[in-house]
Amino acid sequence: MNAVQFSAHGDRDVIEYGEAPDPDPDTADDEVLVEVKAAALNHLDVWTRRGLPGIDLEMPHIPGSDAAGVVKAVGSRVDRFDPGDHVAVSAGVACGSCEFCRGGDPTRCVSFHIIGEHVPGVHAERVAVPADNLMPVPEDVPWDVAGSVSLVFQTAWRMLQTRAELRQGESILVLGASGGVGHAAVQIADHAGAEVYATASSTEKLDYARDCGADHVCDYTEESLTGWIREETGTRGVDVVVDHVGAETWTDSLKCLAKGGRLVTCGATTGGRPETDINRIFWNQLEVIGSTMGTPGETDDVLSLVWDGTFEPRVRERLPMSEASRAHELLEEREGFGKVVVVPDSEL
Repeated sequence: MNAVQFSAHGDRDVIEYGEAPDPDPDTADDEVLVEVKAAALNHLDVWTRRGLPGIDLEMPHIPGSDAAGVVKAVGSRVDRFDPGDHVAVSAGVACGSCEFCRGGDPTRCVSFHIIGEHVPGVHAERVAVPADNLMPVPEDVPWDVAGSVSLVFQTAWRMLQTRAELRQGESILVLGASGGVGHAAVQIADHAGAEVYATASSTEKLDYARDCGADHVCDYTEESLTGWIREETGTRGVDVVVDHVGAETWTDSLKCLAKGGRLVTCGATTGGRPETDINRIFWNQLEVIGSTMGTPGETDDVLSLVWDGTFEPRVRERLPMSEASRAHELLEEREGFGKVVVVPDSEL
């Protein structure tokens, strides 16, 4: 089969699309063989390609945490799926036996890891995936939708609903509303009945943010974020800030919060070691909340709202997997709004 892969960490020129060993689901009787119809990129794929501290990958590595396709075969202990079923990948892998897994929250598993980041991913013609990491997809859902929603929508849903406990009538600022998590967070916040403030870097992206449900928008390349929020909220600030940008925005994110506000983060695209204002945190009684992926229940909840059309993933570009380098470039250069989808060349 053919797969996107790289044999060394580095720039986009390390990416290749070519022959890779066929997956063998018989090696584990809880695995499912899936013929991939569409997959999507996340910033995690860029970081994995560049190399992440503490993660020593077996090379060549196949990236990719999001994909959807058709079940071709199932292991002997699999009873949730049959050949022909439509499925999507949920990339978080937990042990199932530690105190956190037994307590009902596998996202806190002591050995939690992510398909495509720590182990081979799903940007390939065929993949073998544990049955626990697959979700059924209604047959009327387009492949581009099914293959691009799992990671970002479960992440945004857990951030807002479970961790930040966003309530109707509250105000929320979503940074980077043009990205995968950002555009999901805007829709989820709007659905929750919040007043949504969103940032992006162009008029086109801001228009898309409005379409997703943002009530107020700001081009952060043209305007001071803190000044804009102070003016828009009458100096009060917002109740919640969604910051997955990191070091570049951290100080301003704290400044944008109202007294007792919550900053929730799931990533640090611009760096994970920002300067922080501890005085502001304790004096204004702020909460800084971390969040990672979503539980199976949370994922089921949010994807049911994607499948019925309540939430709409935006696809900025659809490319063959042989053009994976260009797909990475779209994310790195922040071109466009929404998700980048890649499709096996054999499916075109």
